[in-house]
Amino acid sequence: MMILLDPDLEPDPAPVSPAAAQTAASGPSEPKQDLRVPTARTLARFLAKAQEAVGLSGQVTVLLTTDAALRDLNRRFRGKNKATDVLSFPAKPLQNAKPAGQVAGDIAISVKTARCQAAEQGHALATEIKVLILHGLLHLAGYDHDSDAGRMRRRERDLRAQLGLPLGLIERTSLQQSTRPKPRRTAGARKR
Repeated sequence: MMILLDPDLEPDPAPVSPAAAQTAASGPSEPKQDLRVPTARTLARFLAKAQEAVGLSGQVTVLLTTDAALRDLNRRFRGKNKATDVLSFPAKPLQNAKPAGQVAGDIAISVKTARCQAAEQGHALATEIKVLILHGLLHLAGYDHDSDAGRMRRRERDLRAQLGLPLGLIERTSLQQSTRPKPRRTAGARKR
């Protein structure tokens, strides 16, 4: 397994000192979550643990990159001209390859989008990247939340609990959709 850091990534935000975290008017603020990129070593350890939990064998490479790079990959491989948080690229089986040398695939994660999602969820960037890695691994293992009648959502939920992770992407999306206000019909509108 490999964790790659795109050299074009923006630097981590400056750490906030305890003195700067306080204001005279409001007193001490709540502790800020850590939005710095975790070390490759930390992520590699998680990747190995999560890959084993998923039951996925073979080499997995994770690229931490920019929104622009994810947008380009999303456009080229999925026909969607927008940035996204995570993309998975399952490898095609290699002929005559020994099992230990097989490649499972690649995962690309936008650090900027992950940082925004971490801030929204109130947890560290490292936690968000781990959530995204797990989601990507499930796609590499053949799961597809768009067409599997909830199978991936259930598996992701079980693995998140096992790995000590907060809400996953599929559950967040489901919650957001269920809490959006439904459009109101006007008096003159007819149901079709």
